[in-house]
Amino acid sequence: MTMKAPEDLLAKVRQGNRFLLTSHVSPDGDSIGSALGLARVLRGMGKGALIWSIDPVPGVYRKLPGADRIHTGEAAPGGFPERFDAIVALECPSLDRSGLDEPLSASGLPVLNIDHHLGNQHYGQVNWVDTAAPSVGEMVYRLGRSLNVTLDDETANLLYLTIVTDTGSFRYSNATEAAFEASAQLLREGARPELVSQWLYESRPEPAMRLLGEVLSSMEIHDGGRIATALVTRKMMARAGADASHTEGLVDYPRRVAGVQAVALLREREDGTTKVSLRSRGEVDVEKIARSHGGGGHKNAAGFELQGTPAAGRAQVVEALQEALKEA
Repeated sequence: MTMKAPEDLLAKVRQGNRFLLTSHVSPDGDSIGSALGLARVLRGMGKGALIWSIDPVPGVYRKLPGADRIHTGEAAPGGFPERFDAIVALECPSLDRSGLDEPLSASGLPVLNIDHHLGNQHYGQVNWVDTAAPSVGEMVYRLGRSLNVTLDDETANLLYLTIVTDTGSFRYSNATEAAFEASAQLLREGARPELVSQWLYESRPEPAMRLLGEVLSSMEIHDGGRIATALVTRKMMARAGADASHTEGLVDYPRRVAGVQAVALLREREDGTTKVSLRSRGEVDVEKIARSHGGGGHKNAAGFELQGTPAAGRAQVVEALQEALKEA
């Protein structure tokens, strides 16, 4: 792991005055926390920063400091692109994963690519890709240190949250020495684990909890207990009074079944397509499955899109997971 951010990235950040920050579709804790954290680092340097996400912020993250200022949807924010000096793409292995690749590419603005995905396409004018990093938020922390920016408590909380979410609360294989070292330093900077835990685990909206019940009822076990799948349909969300923002973290529940090595959550979208979220243990590589379907992610956590309904795609996904288990 390269401890310090690269000099070409530091130079671009020092030179610019106003930055547009973005990340991947279906934002998660790392993408939101790292963007909000970096925005605060930049503002601490006297620079402007605006976050643009094509998808809305999931309900569990809407109370994070600054989340209400994130610009969402396909419509460009006011003053784009003329008022900006550069685009910072965070945790986004390819620019099209942002869902905003057409306006971002057409803007002519330089792209600064900060990521930890294995399949990153190095599409930026500057590329800082550290596949050993436990989260992109941990990279933002190192960037802030390289820029000699002192973090305030809220920034430390946001960056600590990215490590907690991307390591599964320090349960996954990426809960490395670097993850614990960065977490310890962020606590020294003012991060409060009890507050972050409250944000993540003790502030779930009622519709999210009712949807969890629906999802667990849909769970099926395959391959002699080694694979679990669950569905989220539009009818299930309607019964729970939930929306897509309430699905964050649901894929982790089937993974808790004893003996399960690979999990898929298939969620029906409004346009009739299905989002597939994959999780696995050990040497079971689900990133390879996602990449073969135009998606991406990490070895043990990845996702992609399928045409058709979740029920129709279930057998295809189980077959792919069975192959991954054989290869492992």
